Amino acid sequence: MNLQEALAKSSIPDYMHGGLIRYIENRIRPGSFLTAVLTNDLQGAVAAADETNRDLIPHYIVFLFNWAPHESWGSPEKVKAWLAGGAL
Repeated sequence: MNLQEALAKSSIPDYMHGGLIRYIENRIRPGSFLTAVLTNDLQGAVAAADETNRDLIPHYIVFLFNWAPHESWGSPEKVKAWLAGGAL
């Protein structure tokens, strides 16, 4: 199963798939909600989430744990390094 197929089977809304794929595959900075989730900023994620995504934050974490490179998420430093084309 590839990333797109995994997203299709997840609870993550379709309109969020592109941002996750672009971030993971092409290292393109996502919007404020996804950035907060990726950097492990729970308060920022809740503040930036729309009504649908607020309830799905745990599903994003499960998806990232299972499908995203561990170097690409979990702290602001990891996200910054990932976006710069490297890893910590």
